[in-house]
Amino acid sequence: MASHGEKDGSAKPRLSPNQADASVESFEKDLAAAIVSDHALEFDRATERRVLRKIDVYLIPWMWLGYGFVYYDKAILGSAVLFGMTNDLSLSVVDTHTNPPTTVTTRLSWATSIFYFGMLAGLYPMTFMLQRFQVGKVLGVLVIVWAIIAMLTATVTSWRGLFAQRFFLGFFESVIPTAFMCIVSGYYTQQEQALRQSWWFSSTGGWTVIGGALNYGFAQITGGTLARWQYIYLLAGSLTVLFGCVCFAVPNSEVSAWFLTPTERVVAVERLRKGQTGVRCQKLKGSQVREAVFDVKIWLVALMMAAAYTVNGAVSGFGPLIVSTFGWSTLDSVLLQFPLGGVCFIFILLTGYLSSKIPNIRLILLIICCLPVIAGCAMIWRSSWTHRAATPVAGYTIIGFFGPVVSLIISIGMANVAGGTKKSCTAAAIFVAYCVGNIIGPQLIKTPTIKRHYPELWLGLIICYCIVIILAMTLYFVLDMENKRRESLRVDEEDRDRLAFMDLTDKENPYFRYVL
Repeated sequence: MASHGEKDGSAKPRLSPNQADASVESFEKDLAAAIVSDHALEFDRATERRVLRKIDVYLIPWMWLGYGFVYYDKAILGSAVLFGMTNDLSLSVVDTHTNPPTTVTTRLSWATSIFYFGMLAGLYPMTFMLQRFQVGKVLGVLVIVWAIIAMLTATVTSWRGLFAQRFFLGFFESVIPTAFMCIVSGYYTQQEQALRQSWWFSSTGGWTVIGGALNYGFAQITGGTLARWQYIYLLAGSLTVLFGCVCFAVPNSEVSAWFLTPTERVVAVERLRKGQTGVRCQKLKGSQVREAVFDVKIWLVALMMAAAYTVNGAVSGFGPLIVSTFGWSTLDSVLLQFPLGGVCFIFILLTGYLSSKIPNIRLILLIICCLPVIAGCAMIWRSSWTHRAATPVAGYTIIGFFGPVVSLIISIGMANVAGGTKKSCTAAAIFVAYCVGNIIGPQLIKTPTIKRHYPELWLGLIICYCIVIILAMTLYFVLDMENKRRESLRVDEEDRDRLAFMDLTDKENPYFRYVL
């Protein structure tokens, strides 16, 4: 049976003369106001399914590839150090003051971390630029600049040059994750968002496998005038240029989506009315910025992200290097990234699917997925690192459960806010925390402690994931209490329909409900 604003027949929405014209998009209000009124329009299930299918087909593969390039671009460093970059750029030095002399990889740790300092610098200006201007044009230009910087890595001749390159790479890449989070939040209902966020974020796992396969192929190069790691960066940059060209075709919102008919655009907007999350507003509102700063749930989500993503900071920059210490060859170490990527990919999709089918299960799934990460860290730390030992490799593989943990944090964070500016603030806050976690992770790896199995790293990660569990339980309590308070309020259907596209925040709109 159809819900409010829907019916199972074949009737189409009744459009006013200007409702089918996306050119009347308002800068001050939610863009949805350009094509729908204050009153809900009826639409049939068949049309809604067709619209949803079109949005999925045109947006999800593009986002999956885009975030795949982001992840591959970051993770290349982990394989490049095995292909000569460490020596070529003096990323490791031998400390002769110890007995016996030890190899110190502090420069490599900072080469990994400084990327995220660049992201930190770019997140808020890039996110607000994306909100204020046309999505396609902003993404197209910034992605092509990012691609050029990636290719220029092949010209770097010192660790200082690599530091500069990594900073600007992070600065321009920062627009992608927040853009995708806001796009999903604006095109999909609260119930649909978990699965769609998981689809694009699953490229974290998918590109661990694809990138590993590409890097394995480059490892076979024995000739040529360039080092093997230089070829990897040239390929990554070239692929990203193509992606950047496609970005210019991305519509500003469903209100002006070229792949939808005028009638379908109205349905795409109307189906979001009940959730009260809005579509998109291009006006930056100071009141929403202030509300985001003092919203406890945004802080809880951000802290969860910072704690959860310390794993990636270590794995993306040092993963193959860590595995090689278990007695595996360079090529084997690259191949052994495949199981971790597979775990990431499969369980990101599985938790996204379950979240879309079972109401209010996201935080429960998040807590469950933390447990294998804790177990994996303990297995690596406390097991015997004999030649080609199986236990640390198995532990390294199940650390891949950090993928669904992070995917669920993104889904929970973005589904529980409304208001254009507040959405942008939340997306940026989540990825500021993401950067903090990635900066901390590599610094936990102390090369002189290798004989003790990097105790600071594994103990630090275990503590971080215990913190994630505590924060998730706290957030569940906060959201559940607020939902119960709102359920006691009187519901006025006409008032709810009127407020849906007024660009109100979740706190300003009494009809907004939080997902757990």
